[in-house]
Amino acid sequence: MGSTSTQLLDRLLDPIGRARGPEGAQRVLALRADAEAQCRIDELADRANEGTLTLEERSEYESLLAAATVIGVLQAKARAVLAGRKTD
Repeated sequence: MGSTSTQLLDRLLDPIGRARGPEGAQRVLALRADAEAQCRIDELADRANEGTLTLEERSEYESLLAAATVIGVLQAKARAVLAGRKTD
């Protein structure tokens, strides 16, 4: 995702980030892929780096990267909430 897309995503997710409060922010920061999901992500990343993804795997990997971007934006907002900063 380019910076413009990330900025738009940031604006779209802003109400969620502000509504969570410190307790919710801690839960958002604790979000992690479970072992099975992380194994699949790592496998797809390796195959992507090797250039051996099928079209279906590429679609799956791109979806996972998009989800990771959303989670990353939410976690940045959570850190801002815990630091007492505005999230916009």
